[in-house]
Amino acid sequence: MPHGLQRVSHPVVDGPLRAPGILDAMNPLPGTTTAAAVVVPARAALGPLAAAAALALLLGLQALATDVYLPALPALATDLRAAMPAVQLTMSALIVGFGCAQLVWGPVADRFGRRPVLLAGLALFTVAAVGALLARDIAQVVAWRAVQGTGIAATVVCARAMVRDLYEPHEGAHVMSRALTGLGLIAIAAPIVGGVLSSLAGWRATMAALALAGACLLVFVIWRLPETIRTKNPAATRIAPFAAQIGRTLAHRGFRAWAALVCCTYGGLMVFLAGSSFVLIDGLGLDAWQCGLAMGSNSLAYVAGTVICRRLLPRYGLAGAVVRAAGFTAVSAVLMLVVAATGHVAVWTLLVPQWIYAVGHGVHQPCGQAGAVWPFPRAAGVASALAGFVLAGVGMAVSLWLGWHLVGTAPRPYFIAVACFAIATCAVAWTWVRKHGEPPRAVSEVA
Repeated sequence: MPHGLQRVSHPVVDGPLRAPGILDAMNPLPGTTTAAAVVVPARAALGPLAAAAALALLLGLQALATDVYLPALPALATDLRAAMPAVQLTMSALIVGFGCAQLVWGPVADRFGRRPVLLAGLALFTVAAVGALLARDIAQVVAWRAVQGTGIAATVVCARAMVRDLYEPHEGAHVMSRALTGLGLIAIAAPIVGGVLSSLAGWRATMAALALAGACLLVFVIWRLPETIRTKNPAATRIAPFAAQIGRTLAHRGFRAWAALVCCTYGGLMVFLAGSSFVLIDGLGLDAWQCGLAMGSNSLAYVAGTVICRRLLPRYGLAGAVVRAAGFTAVSAVLMLVVAATGHVAVWTLLVPQWIYAVGHGVHQPCGQAGAVWPFPRAAGVASALAGFVLAGVGMAVSLWLGWHLVGTAPRPYFIAVACFAIATCAVAWTWVRKHGEPPRAVSEVA
């Protein structure tokens, strides 16, 4: 087992990779009957490396949908003669679809399994990419991007839930950090590819690339990915049990701490994703492909953060790793405020503080995603969906705010916004996560 991590036996299911069997049917979930608990037949087990690779591909679809597209935003605005707020709506629509759909996909995945939801979501994503490719005006692009967000929600909900299906929290965070290293590599390549495609063939080429990626991932799931859910819950989509589970999830202090951390750290990243292309291209005069290189460099720093995460976890645990990584986030906040105060805006004054922020984000993100679902081994889909819904709300608010306040030639609001999210991330890490975030080595089941 890597880095001295040991498997922790679950109070109901012994060993994170053991398929449910007769004993599980004899000992059903609390509050259910043996008729209600549907035991999933044994499927091929995923080892940690294979699981990390699958998670990277599934989570990477979200990065592709944003990072390939971002360098093409100015070209989109020019081609469709759209104003800045309308262009930012294409990002907001993606986030709205992504956030709201998670509340549907989560319980559906707990009832029917991860694979059916993944197949439906990937099919939606691919069709929506083709629709955006053929769009004739900005309104059609906005509509198809919302459908794309709905498809992405399925992959992200299932990926996070699969971590809880297969692993206990500490090992799950380790596997998630490996997956996010892979996602970081995807995020390095995505803006570079998007910038080159936009420069050579226009913004529509980025949508063609997304359609191809969605189709390839759909084939991968059909061909290689097994079902991971241990026991399906027929009551998961009923209104009363669903509402009760949401209440239990929100009442858990650990969930609130980790969800708040992920929202704050993602907020700062979202400012960079949605705003930096306008600062770099409109304000600093970079070409689209140069902007793609600059944005890709941020992902290198993020990958470094995920590597640091894997070094910190065995020694300090989830909460301890986050508390220490917040030091990077704090340094980034100070540098961003200095740039905002002095007005000295250059490529390096934008990227260096953002790189430092990304290193901290590379620790906060895997720990936060694993931490948010650890108390809910029987309702990981709902917990993942609820955390993602809140996260998407933050992303939508950031995108809308940037649409009204950011001008590429006057980027002071950009630096202030990243600094504010960095300060909030540090505050959550050093208070709520430190106090409520560390899961016990033997996890007691909440739901």
